[in-house]
Amino acid sequence: ILKIHAKGKPLAEDVDLGSVARATSGFTGADLENLLNEAALLTGRRGQRFITEEAIHQSVIKVIAGPEKHSRVVPEAERRLTAYHEAGHAVVMQALPDLDPVHQITIVPRGQAGGMNKIATLTGGRAAEEMMLGDISTGASSDIQRATAIARKMVGTYGMSSRLGNVAFDAGTDEVFIGKSMAHTRPYSEKTAAEMDAEIRAIIDEAYEKCREILARYKTELTAVAEYLLEHETMDGDTFKTYFTQSGESRQ
Repeated sequence: ILKIHAKGKPLAEDVDLGSVARATSGFTGADLENLLNEAALLTGRRGQRFITEEAIHQSVIKVIAGPEKHSRVVPEAERRLTAYHEAGHAVVMQALPDLDPVHQITIVPRGQAGGMNKIATLTGGRAAEEMMLGDISTGASSDIQRATAIARKMVGTYGMSSRLGNVAFDAGTDEVFIGKSMAHTRPYSEKTAAEMDAEIRAIIDEAYEKCREILARYKTELTAVAEYLLEHETMDGDTFKTYFTQSGESRQ
């Protein structure tokens, strides 16, 4: 699909569409078309003849999270929270198996996304904020809501609970367990609903503790990445990996 949308666009020799494909897993065909168009526009604004890997990478971030908003003045305390939040996501993602590699971390505000919270595990940011700064941001609250929605699907829809068994209680609906319409009849009892809530809580708590263990083990790298972000605002994947190479650690 990338090759189709790249036709007629002058790509530099350093562009590896296979690498771009891996970095854009989950993109639709329209997203990929938008990505290469954005890269072409960026190249034109820079007065360059060929679309480079770096231009494509910048466009990936723009398509995912929206344009950068450098005009926004961010208080230092908020910048520090954001730096540790994003560093926490990235460090947890690096340490856990079977996850895509980190491509870029940034604390520059972008559109409504509020940062690159989607590049890493959802509870890592909150755990890093709490562990390192003793505070929680609204971005962390949003991550927890999304993580809870996933846990709810695991328990209520996909039957991924050893406690409740291989049963789809919600049959794919997106309604929450608590606060459903009075007109809606649940196909399970109040006791089952309470067990489901407890199982959801257990899944979130287990994930959160796992994040805390990882961040404690990689505390040096977490601090270094956050401080780099405070100074430079953005860190690419290669720079991020050097912190783990230097420490002799690798993904486990």
